[in-house]
Amino acid sequence: MERYQRVYAQIDLDAVKSNMEHMKANIGAATKIMGVIKTDGYGHGAVPIARELEKLDYLYGFAVATAEEACSLRNGGISRPILILGYTFPYSYEKMIQEEVSLALFRRDTLETLSRTVKSLGQKGIDKKAKVHIKVDTGMSRIGIKPDQEGLSFVADAFKTPGIEVEGIFTHFARADETDKTPAKQQIALFCRFIDQIREKTGREIPIKHCSNSAGIVELPQANMDLVRAGITLYGLWPSPQVKRDIVTLTPVMSLYSTIVYVKEIEAGVSVSYGGTFTAPERMRIATVPVGYGDGYPRGLSGKGFVLVHGKKAPILGRVCMDQFMIDVTEIPEAVEGDRVTLIGRDGQKQITMEQLGELSGRFNYEFACCIGKRVPRIYIKDGKILDTDEQSQDF
Repeated sequence: MERYQRVYAQIDLDAVKSNMEHMKANIGAATKIMGVIKTDGYGHGAVPIARELEKLDYLYGFAVATAEEACSLRNGGISRPILILGYTFPYSYEKMIQEEVSLALFRRDTLETLSRTVKSLGQKGIDKKAKVHIKVDTGMSRIGIKPDQEGLSFVADAFKTPGIEVEGIFTHFARADETDKTPAKQQIALFCRFIDQIREKTGREIPIKHCSNSAGIVELPQANMDLVRAGITLYGLWPSPQVKRDIVTLTPVMSLYSTIVYVKEIEAGVSVSYGGTFTAPERMRIATVPVGYGDGYPRGLSGKGFVLVHGKKAPILGRVCMDQFMIDVTEIPEAVEGDRVTLIGRDGQKQITMEQLGELSGRFNYEFACCIGKRVPRIYIKDGKILDTDEQSQDF
């Protein structure tokens, strides 16, 4: 592990599987799970996580945000269904159709262009349809058709459009992670009523219906439907502080480690880091950690956060720099250069969670995970052993 002494993120694939198993135990037997691995698996590494989960029989497939993310999975050997949750730009339609990636559909121009693309591919001898999941806006006000007469007409036209396979229909909760589930239940009712209206108007049954996100998996069993979409909970993180934590057991997947590179003593009155926001009130022993906001470690932790050294809390002193920050090891006399520093994770009896650091830094835990940068190597652990490594920027 010498190569990763500066900083590395340890990704526990056993924890990923455990989180999936606990979520599966909390939903209906007939309901499948879609793993949401957009933004490179919320910063954890989409392809390694997809490879680990693909073997699960109750896994439907994966959800991503962009065509590029879908291609990355296919290039990584992932064969399960993939759904792009957001808008997909026309430049990628040919590739997505050929790779059998499903698209969220909510615009007429998308419907028309997809149909033309299928026809063009057919003329080249490629006989494939464009698979779509119709997105319905039941309260998020982001993307999606409205569940009204115009929306019904859109769905009916989608069924009749050449080259289009209406594979699914879905909506997304805006407030399922709140204590009051009334808004989420209203969205469920609206979505179910719209599905009934589609059935009555067209005589057609859309095969895959889904609306539940991570918070729904934990607390809204009535939202199971054909599949649920496991996002933040897949990574052992909670959707919000309001979501009950005694229903599903989650294990954090990512830990973040670095190393002390310099230890020094400073006298009373000496300032630390940019701006002199911290001045030593007395003689202190401080250490430098070679990680900073350039790695995605938040500057917002300046003077607020802490790390663990030898199982003890070491507060951050002054501002977090782009590539380094300083910690107080006055009360940890055994701390020396070369010692491991835990930025996220457990050391002895103490633990630092993304939720804690998110609260201290003003960052959402989702954001915290996604922002851990590409120059931080990911080390994948399974059965206590290193399974694989992401060696981006490690070309020396």
